[in-house]
Amino acid sequence: MSARTYLNGIEGAWIPTHDRGLMYGDGLFETVLFVDGVAPLWPRHRTRLEAGVARLGFALPPIDALLAVAQQASSGLARAAVRITVTRGVGERGYAPPVPAMPNWIVAASSAPVVAPDWCARGIRVRCCSLRLAAQPLLAGLKHLNRLEQVLARAEWNDAEIAEGLLGDSAGRVIGATAANLFAVRGGRLLTPALDECGVAGVCRAEVLARREVAVGSLTWNELMHADEVFLTSSLRGILPVRGIDAQTFAPGAVTRGLQQEWRALGLMEPADG
Repeated sequence: MSARTYLNGIEGAWIPTHDRGLMYGDGLFETVLFVDGVAPLWPRHRTRLEAGVARLGFALPPIDALLAVAQQASSGLARAAVRITVTRGVGERGYAPPVPAMPNWIVAASSAPVVAPDWCARGIRVRCCSLRLAAQPLLAGLKHLNRLEQVLARAEWNDAEIAEGLLGDSAGRVIGATAANLFAVRGGRLLTPALDECGVAGVCRAEVLARREVAVGSLTWNELMHADEVFLTSSLRGILPVRGIDAQTFAPGAVTRGLQQEWRALGLMEPADG
Protein backbone atom coordinates (compact mmCIF):
# COMPACT_ATOMS: atom_id res chain seq x y z
CA MET A 1 0.00 0.00 0.00
CA SER A 2 1.44 3.38 -1.01
CA ALA A 3 1.86 6.18 1.50
CA ARG A 4 -0.98 8.66 1.93
CA THR A 5 -0.33 12.37 2.37
CA TYR A 6 -2.78 15.09 3.32
CA LEU A 7 -2.41 18.87 3.53
CA ASN A 8 -4.97 20.56 5.79
CA GLY A 9 -7.15 17.48 5.39
CA ILE A 10 -6.97 17.33 1.58
CA GLU A 11 -5.36 14.21 0.18
CA GLY A 12 -2.62 14.76 -2.37
CA ALA A 13 -2.39 18.55 -1.92
CA TRP A 14 1.06 20.17 -2.03
CA ILE A 15 2.70 22.27 0.67
CA PRO A 16 3.56 25.80 -0.59
CA THR A 17 7.27 26.17 -1.28
CA HIS A 18 7.35 29.35 0.82
CA ASP A 19 5.81 27.70 3.87
CA ARG A 20 7.78 28.69 6.98
CA GLY A 21 8.24 25.08 7.95
CA LEU A 22 10.24 24.50 4.77
CA MET A 23 12.02 27.84 4.83
CA TYR A 24 12.93 28.15 8.52
CA GLY A 25 11.97 24.92 10.28
CA ASP A 26 9.19 26.95 11.92
CA GLY A 27 6.99 24.18 13.19
CA LEU A 28 6.63 20.88 15.02
CA PHE A 29 6.00 17.25 14.22
CA GLU A 30 4.83 14.05 15.84
CA THR A 31 5.40 10.50 14.64
CA VAL A 32 2.47 8.47 15.90
CA LEU A 33 2.20 4.68 15.98
CA PHE A 34 -1.26 3.45 14.97
CA VAL A 35 -2.11 -0.19 15.69
CA ASP A 36 -5.22 -1.34 13.80
CA GLY A 37 -6.41 2.26 13.59
CA VAL A 38 -5.76 3.11 17.24
CA ALA A 39 -2.92 5.26 18.58
CA PRO A 40 -2.28 4.10 22.18
CA LEU A 41 -0.05 7.09 23.00
CA TRP A 42 -2.16 9.72 21.22
CA PRO A 43 -2.99 11.64 24.44
CA ARG A 44 0.75 12.19 25.01
CA HIS A 45 1.32 13.26 21.39
CA ARG A 46 -1.59 15.69 21.73
CA THR A 47 -0.21 17.14 24.97
CA ARG A 48 3.22 17.67 23.41
CA LEU A 49 1.72 19.32 20.31
CA GLU A 50 -0.38 21.67 22.42
CA ALA A 51 2.58 22.60 24.60
CA GLY A 52 4.81 23.06 21.56
CA VAL A 53 2.61 25.45 19.61
CA ALA A 54 1.99 27.42 22.80
CA ARG A 55 5.73 27.89 23.22
CA LEU A 56 6.26 28.79 19.55
CA GLY A 57 3.36 31.22 19.69
CA PHE A 58 0.80 30.10 17.15
CA ALA A 59 -2.50 28.25 17.25
CA LEU A 60 -2.87 24.51 16.85
CA PRO A 61 -5.25 23.43 14.06
CA PRO A 62 -8.40 21.61 15.24
CA ILE A 63 -7.04 18.64 17.14
CA ASP A 64 -10.02 16.41 16.36
CA ALA A 65 -9.47 16.98 12.64
CA LEU A 66 -5.79 16.10 12.99
CA LEU A 67 -6.66 12.81 14.67
CA ALA A 68 -9.46 11.96 12.22
CA VAL A 69 -7.20 12.47 9.19
CA ALA A 70 -4.40 10.53 10.86
CA GLN A 71 -6.78 7.62 11.44
CA GLN A 72 -7.95 7.82 7.84
CA ALA A 73 -4.37 7.86 6.57
CA SER A 74 -3.50 4.80 8.66
CA SER A 75 -6.45 2.71 7.42
CA GLY A 76 -5.45 -0.55 5.81
CA LEU A 77 -2.17 -0.71 7.74
CA ALA A 78 -1.95 -3.03 10.73
CA ARG A 79 0.90 -0.96 12.18
CA ALA A 80 1.23 2.52 10.72
CA ALA A 81 3.75 5.29 11.30
CA VAL A 82 1.80 8.53 10.89
CA ARG A 83 3.74 11.78 10.83
CA ILE A 84 1.78 14.89 11.76
CA THR A 85 3.58 18.12 10.88
CA VAL A 86 2.26 21.52 11.93
CA THR A 87 3.91 24.70 10.58
CA ARG A 88 3.28 28.37 11.21
CA GLY A 89 2.13 28.56 7.60
CA VAL A 90 2.98 31.09 4.91
CA GLY A 91 4.25 34.59 5.66
CA GLU A 92 6.19 37.47 4.20
CA ARG A 93 9.82 36.91 3.37
CA GLY A 94 12.05 37.23 6.45
CA TYR A 95 12.17 35.82 9.96
CA ALA A 96 9.42 37.97 11.47
CA PRO A 97 6.47 35.65 12.12
CA PRO A 98 3.16 36.51 10.46
CA VAL A 99 0.43 37.89 12.73
CA PRO A 100 -1.98 36.26 12.75
CA ALA A 101 -0.43 32.98 11.66
CA MET A 102 -2.44 30.58 9.49
CA PRO A 103 -0.87 27.19 10.27
CA ASN A 104 -0.57 24.40 7.75
CA TRP A 105 -0.80 20.78 8.83
CA ILE A 106 0.43 17.74 6.97
CA VAL A 107 -0.40 14.11 7.69
CA ALA A 108 1.62 11.34 6.03
CA ALA A 109 1.25 7.62 6.74
CA SER A 110 3.32 4.58 5.88
CA SER A 111 3.95 1.13 7.32
CA ALA A 112 5.70 1.24 10.68
CA PRO A 113 9.30 -0.01 10.58
CA VAL A 114 9.75 -3.64 11.54
CA VAL A 115 11.95 -3.98 14.60
CA ALA A 116 14.29 -6.96 14.43
CA PRO A 117 13.33 -9.54 17.09
CA ASP A 118 17.00 -9.82 18.04
CA TRP A 119 17.06 -6.12 18.91
CA CYS A 120 14.26 -6.63 21.42
CA ALA A 121 15.67 -9.87 22.82
CA ARG A 122 19.44 -9.32 22.98
CA GLY A 123 19.58 -5.55 22.61
CA ILE A 124 21.27 -3.15 20.22
CA ARG A 125 24.76 -1.78 19.83
CA VAL A 126 25.16 2.00 19.94
CA ARG A 127 28.04 4.43 19.69
CA CYS A 128 28.93 7.75 21.29
CA CYS A 129 28.70 10.58 18.77
CA SER A 130 31.25 13.37 18.66
CA LEU A 131 28.59 16.02 17.95
CA ARG A 132 27.47 17.95 21.02
CA LEU A 133 23.95 19.33 21.30
CA ALA A 134 23.66 23.09 21.70
CA ALA A 135 21.84 24.48 24.72
CA GLN A 136 18.63 26.36 23.92
CA PRO A 137 16.13 26.26 26.80
CA LEU A 138 13.39 27.92 24.72
CA LEU A 139 13.35 24.92 22.38
CA ALA A 140 14.41 22.17 24.79
CA GLY A 141 12.05 19.21 24.83
CA LEU A 142 10.19 20.24 21.67
CA LYS A 143 10.05 18.06 18.58
CA HIS A 144 10.61 21.02 16.27
CA LEU A 145 11.35 20.76 12.57
CA ASN A 146 15.04 21.64 12.75
CA ARG A 147 16.77 18.27 13.12
CA LEU A 148 20.15 19.22 11.64
CA GLU A 149 22.04 18.23 14.78
CA GLN A 150 20.55 14.75 14.53
CA VAL A 151 21.28 14.59 10.79
CA LEU A 152 24.95 15.45 11.34
CA ALA A 153 25.22 12.99 14.22
CA ARG A 154 23.68 10.18 12.19
CA ALA A 155 26.17 10.90 9.39
CA GLU A 156 29.03 9.98 11.73
CA TRP A 157 28.69 6.23 11.08
CA ASN A 158 27.59 3.80 8.38
CA ASP A 159 28.15 0.52 10.21
CA ALA A 160 24.98 -1.57 9.90
CA GLU A 161 25.81 -3.22 13.24
CA ILE A 162 25.37 0.11 15.05
CA ALA A 163 21.67 0.86 15.54
CA GLU A 164 21.90 4.26 17.24
CA GLY A 165 24.19 7.05 18.34
CA LEU A 166 24.24 8.70 21.76
CA LEU A 167 24.41 12.47 22.10
CA GLY A 168 25.65 14.67 24.89
CA ASP A 169 25.89 18.39 25.55
CA SER A 170 28.91 20.67 25.81
CA ALA A 171 28.96 20.28 29.60
CA GLY A 172 29.72 16.55 29.37
CA ARG A 173 26.24 15.31 30.19
CA VAL A 174 24.45 12.53 28.32
CA ILE A 175 21.19 13.69 26.72
CA GLY A 176 19.85 10.83 24.61
CA ALA A 177 20.08 9.18 21.20
CA THR A 178 19.58 10.63 17.73
CA ALA A 179 16.00 9.32 17.58
CA ALA A 180 15.28 8.00 21.06
CA ASN A 181 15.40 8.81 24.74
CA LEU A 182 17.76 7.05 27.11
CA PHE A 183 17.29 5.38 30.49
CA ALA A 184 19.82 3.73 32.77
CA VAL A 185 19.54 1.58 35.90
CA ARG A 186 22.23 2.06 38.56
CA GLY A 187 22.05 0.40 41.95
CA GLY A 188 18.34 -0.29 41.55
CA ARG A 189 17.52 3.32 40.60
CA LEU A 190 16.03 4.18 37.22
CA LEU A 191 17.59 7.32 35.74
CA THR A 192 16.99 9.48 32.67
CA PRO A 193 18.68 12.74 31.60
CA ALA A 194 17.01 16.07 32.25
CA LEU A 195 15.99 17.84 29.03
CA ASP A 196 15.68 21.42 30.20
CA GLU A 197 18.44 22.79 27.94
CA CYS A 198 18.36 20.50 24.87
CA GLY A 199 16.98 17.21 23.60
CA VAL A 200 13.51 15.95 22.72
CA ALA A 201 11.06 14.88 25.43
CA GLY A 202 9.58 11.77 23.81
CA VAL A 203 6.09 10.43 24.39
CA CYS A 204 7.47 6.98 25.18
CA ARG A 205 9.74 8.62 27.76
CA ALA A 206 6.71 10.36 29.26
CA GLU A 207 4.89 7.03 29.52
CA VAL A 208 7.82 5.45 31.37
CA LEU A 209 7.94 8.42 33.75
CA ALA A 210 4.24 7.90 34.48
CA ARG A 211 4.69 4.17 35.16
CA ARG A 212 7.92 4.09 37.15
CA GLU A 213 9.75 6.08 39.79
CA VAL A 214 12.51 7.72 37.78
CA ALA A 215 15.26 10.11 38.85
CA VAL A 216 15.44 12.88 36.23
CA GLY A 217 18.68 14.84 36.30
CA SER A 218 22.27 15.09 35.18
CA LEU A 219 23.82 11.87 33.84
CA THR A 220 27.53 11.82 33.00
CA TRP A 221 29.17 9.53 30.47
CA ASN A 222 31.08 7.80 33.24
CA GLU A 223 27.89 7.13 35.19
CA LEU A 224 26.25 5.75 32.07
CA MET A 225 29.15 3.39 31.35
CA HIS A 226 28.84 1.94 34.87
CA ALA A 227 25.09 1.33 34.67
CA ASP A 228 23.55 -2.07 35.35
CA GLU A 229 21.04 -1.71 32.51
CA VAL A 230 20.63 0.73 29.63
CA PHE A 231 17.67 0.99 27.28
CA LEU A 232 16.26 3.37 24.70
CA THR A 233 12.64 4.41 24.17
CA SER A 234 10.86 5.65 21.07
CA SER A 235 7.28 5.76 19.83
CA LEU A 236 7.88 3.41 16.88
CA ARG A 237 10.45 0.99 18.35
CA GLY A 238 9.23 0.83 21.93
CA ILE A 239 11.69 -0.34 24.60
CA LEU A 240 15.06 -1.45 23.20
CA PRO A 241 17.78 -2.85 25.48
CA VAL A 242 21.32 -1.63 24.84
CA ARG A 243 23.88 -4.44 24.81
CA GLY A 244 26.87 -2.34 23.87
CA ILE A 245 28.05 1.27 23.94
CA ASP A 246 31.25 1.36 21.93
CA ALA A 247 33.42 -1.28 23.68
CA GLN A 248 31.35 -1.39 26.90
CA THR A 249 28.88 -4.29 27.15
CA PHE A 250 25.56 -4.53 28.97
CA ALA A 251 22.83 -7.12 29.46
CA PRO A 252 19.05 -6.58 29.51
CA GLY A 253 17.75 -6.68 33.07
CA ALA A 254 14.53 -6.94 35.02
CA VAL A 255 13.54 -3.29 34.61
CA THR A 256 13.93 -3.38 30.84
CA ARG A 257 12.12 -6.72 30.53
CA GLY A 258 9.24 -5.55 32.70
CA LEU A 259 8.69 -2.45 30.59
CA GLN A 260 8.86 -4.49 27.38
CA GLN A 261 6.07 -6.72 28.70
CA GLU A 262 3.92 -3.68 29.46
CA TRP A 263 4.58 -2.20 26.02
CA ARG A 264 3.57 -5.45 24.33
CA ALA A 265 0.37 -5.51 26.38
CA LEU A 266 -0.44 -2.02 25.08
CA GLY A 267 0.27 -3.10 21.48
CA LEU A 268 3.25 -0.75 21.29
CA MET A 269 5.68 -3.59 20.51
CA GLU A 270 5.34 -6.77 18.48
CA PRO A 271 4.86 -9.96 20.54
CA ALA A 272 8.07 -11.74 21.50
CA ASP A 273 9.03 -14.77 19.43
CA GLY A 274 8.02 -18.07 20.90
